[in-house]
Amino acid sequence: MSKAKVAVVVDSTAYIPQALVEQHNIHVIPLLVNWSGESLRDNVDITPDDFYKRLETAKEMPSTSQPSAGEFYDLYSKVAEEAESIVSIHISSELSGTVASAHAAAALMEGFPIEIVDSKSTSMGLGFMALVAAQAVENGATTKEAAAVARDLIPDVRVVFVVDTLEFLHRGGRIGGASRLFGSMLSIKPLLELQEGKIEALEKVRTKRKAVQRLLDIVVEACAGKSKVHAAVANASSPQEAQSVADELQKRLQPTELYIVDMSPVIGTHTGPGALGIAWYAED
Repeated sequence: MSKAKVAVVVDSTAYIPQALVEQHNIHVIPLLVNWSGESLRDNVDITPDDFYKRLETAKEMPSTSQPSAGEFYDLYSKVAEEAESIVSIHISSELSGTVASAHAAAALMEGFPIEIVDSKSTSMGLGFMALVAAQAVENGATTKEAAAVARDLIPDVRVVFVVDTLEFLHRGGRIGGASRLFGSMLSIKPLLELQEGKIEALEKVRTKRKAVQRLLDIVVEACAGKSKVHAAVANASSPQEAQSVADELQKRLQPTELYIVDMSPVIGTHTGPGALGIAWYAED
């Protein structure tokens, strides 16, 4: 059996539906949830359901960490047995040290060609980049071409989300202290967006229901006049809410692709339960 020319690697925050991971032969490296002395692999040792149930009664809060350079090296070495090169696409370097670990491992691979892409995103924002790279590979793209396709998508992909509380993001150091104050006042629900790989406050809305409605409006406005919309609704233990948002997106935009995905334990550590987000990009 001949080697595949180019393999695509992502991390576990991409949330690509498992059927698509298998269809496109995408390799996933898990980030880690550190909890009460245990180091749990994201979506492997701990599932979203188990994570959010445990979070409800936890006395000690979890923290997260990136895969080590050694874990990346082990995965790259395994992938190198069946591929001639790798495109490795990962969560924003502003949110995690995952990209740095990937670079450190690539340097150990003794000249094996690896293109590392900082997605400046996460969730299906990252997932969509990996999917376009995988599709490019299937259409004959080289390593550099597949990485370029993913990088070209970075400015077009948006991820907007609402959290029930900013407390988790603040505690994890992922958002400034000043933002936490407006989030706790009068139960204001902040709309947040990934901008240049960082989490930035977009708008303040008084209720979760209105925040979700505003979230939908932002996506619909951004996609006005576009012929192809690719979207995913990510949720942290709020599947019914995610389904109703997806139904509304379907009705208003008729997306080319539309997925409902669970926020994994690693991202859930920072958003807390009840978070809801939409990742999307649109083509003319």
